[in-house]
Amino acid sequence: MPQIDRTHIFVLNHNGRSWLTECLPSIVAAAAHAPVPCGVSVIDNESGDDSVSYLEAQWPQVGVIRHRNDGLASFNDVLADRSEPVVLLLNQDVKLDRQAVAPLLRAFEVHDDALFAAPQCWTFDGSTYEGMRTRVRSRFGLIQGMSRVPGFERQIGAPCQTASAGPVLAVDRRRFLALGGYDPLFFPGRIEDLDLGFRGWIQGWTGYYVPESRAWHHGFAAFEPTFGRSGCDRLAVRNTFLFTWKNLAGRRLWSHLAWLMPRLGYALARGRLSFLAGFIEALGRLPEVWDRRQRLGVGGGAWIVRQEAYFAEFRW
Repeated sequence: MPQIDRTHIFVLNHNGRSWLTECLPSIVAAAAHAPVPCGVSVIDNESGDDSVSYLEAQWPQVGVIRHRNDGLASFNDVLADRSEPVVLLLNQDVKLDRQAVAPLLRAFEVHDDALFAAPQCWTFDGSTYEGMRTRVRSRFGLIQGMSRVPGFERQIGAPCQTASAGPVLAVDRRRFLALGGYDPLFFPGRIEDLDLGFRGWIQGWTGYYVPESRAWHHGFAAFEPTFGRSGCDRLAVRNTFLFTWKNLAGRRLWSHLAWLMPRLGYALARGRLSFLAGFIEALGRLPEVWDRRQRLGVGGGAWIVRQEAYFAEFRW
């Protein structure tokens, strides 16, 4: 990629006025300390609170983009109308270190195959590591992506490839759009970032964990008030099934199918209603999943080779 001469930070917001109050000062400060010109805009997804009026009154230097509530897929339309080669995408409950931008941009200048770059991320109080050094495994037929894997403490400061980036990342805008961006199949949310990273990997692109860049994330700022903890669990289960049915082929898919009935029986016996509800909701989206598999060309020999390389690279 040629040298990056400008960038932009986009913050996705839905009823997050209080989070904007807390997080925007750090984001604007990070933009001011970026090594290239860096604007800040908030994408407002049909907020019912006073987010927009607050921004217009208190942050006139911050752009406001009104958009229907498509969750993370809202970024797709917005980035299609931009020209910056690399942009930063943030959830509303993210704070940035003043020097966060430069290391993320540098990753694209160093790595020709970079799709995204993710910072070292902690909870707001700095007590718990949240990522974004993400590893992946298949466990009893379902995909699991995690940052706090066994032994992660020794790897926090080590740069490496990562499978996903979660609530804050820098992304190659053209490659992001070439992949179709975040898939609205997963709306209202969960697992979209893992899906984006997997599809990028199949195309020969990857994500990079950049621990020199730091961010802080609250987590579930929009989801938990709306869906509750059990609803968040249901969405995670539903979207894990959708990811598996959409993307996997060969022995990975057959293993999933072999484990399906035992897992459902176990959930029923343990009264895990959110798991059962997530599975039923995923079943209702099978036509959409099949359409995506056809368009992506899932199942060919080259796909399976890349798929297995993915699990070998990110295993834990």
